[in-house]
Amino acid sequence: MIRGNTGRYEETVAAGEVVRAFVPAPLPPDPPLDLAVLQGPLERALLAIGRLDALSTLLPDTGLFLYTYVRKEAVLSSQIEGTQSSLSELLLFEHTEVPGVPFDDVVEVSNYVAALEHGLERLREGFPLCNRLIREIHGILLSSGRGSGKAPGEFRRSQNWLGGSRPATAHFVPPPPAEVPRLMSDLEKFLHREQPGLPALIRAGLAHVQFETIHPFLDGNGRVGRLLITFLLCHDGLLRDPLLYLSLYFKQHRETYYDLLDGVRRVGDWEAWLAFFLDGVAVTAEGAVVTARRLTELFRKDRVAIQEGGRRTGSVLRVHRAFQGRPVASLPDLVEWTGLSFPAASAAVGVLGQLGMVRELTGKRRNRVFGYERYITILNEGTELP
Repeated sequence: MIRGNTGRYEETVAAGEVVRAFVPAPLPPDPPLDLAVLQGPLERALLAIGRLDALSTLLPDTGLFLYTYVRKEAVLSSQIEGTQSSLSELLLFEHTEVPGVPFDDVVEVSNYVAALEHGLERLREGFPLCNRLIREIHGILLSSGRGSGKAPGEFRRSQNWLGGSRPATAHFVPPPPAEVPRLMSDLEKFLHREQPGLPALIRAGLAHVQFETIHPFLDGNGRVGRLLITFLLCHDGLLRDPLLYLSLYFKQHRETYYDLLDGVRRVGDWEAWLAFFLDGVAVTAEGAVVTARRLTELFRKDRVAIQEGGRRTGSVLRVHRAFQGRPVASLPDLVEWTGLSFPAASAAVGVLGQLGMVRELTGKRRNRVFGYERYITILNEGTELP
């Protein structure tokens, strides 16, 4: 539906230049959404999320999948912002700072994991999804590395812009800083207002665009905006575990994503954006279920191969189980997680290496780190850098 502008323009000064900043109208859209045209995509998305939420029936322990899946999301979301870090590098970095790994990039991704886990823990404690929590998440995201000097945890007090080397050539200029507190307060009220006619998935799609349009921080807005989707779905009860992340879908359809955001701001076509968003939810949820099935089958086949291997079956299976939860591990890690002695854990890793399941990642003779290679390969899909 073409509504015209979904806000107003206000002249402001940025870097010494007069620009027209866009101030969005509060949610929900006016005139109201045409939910009839979204019924098909909404039903498919809800069905896919239902299957995803039942993921615990596919894996012996959802946490085994969640640990690495969260890290895959961190890599993808950060890659959209220009980092060059891979999933393997992040997993390795969490054990030791490895020469050759782009340090700033991996710190940025590691901060994303910490911010995500902090937000989810706060929600589990019953803390509301509010501006205070959004600022806390942002503060952790920019706590170190690049962006740490750009007011972590604070709404911006200066004008920003998107695209272009200077404000006058910018692709989009978000609201003036004086408007940010009011706009974020309005968004918070929308998130908590009872709206029986507006499904939770639709609300998440609306809130994501509004947050991206306000662009309330000096840096890190894209990553926080993508996290907001997952937090909303967990907060509203659509997901028990944070298993839905749209970064890969947005990365694969980047131009369409930005064009549709512009379409909302310029002509008010919320329905086109929401149809794309709902398709992304369905595709992403279906992909996560497929990945879970592939991992379940990988674990089963490898377990059978181990059981056919002979004398050390018990200790090897314990180490294999540990690698399912943490696909990158050192020998001291495995000793701690399995309760095995160092020689027993070392021997078990040797067996897994002979079976082609595990390989050493650092090339060192001491302080070695091992990876469950096939597991990492499956999770790496979509994060490959050109």
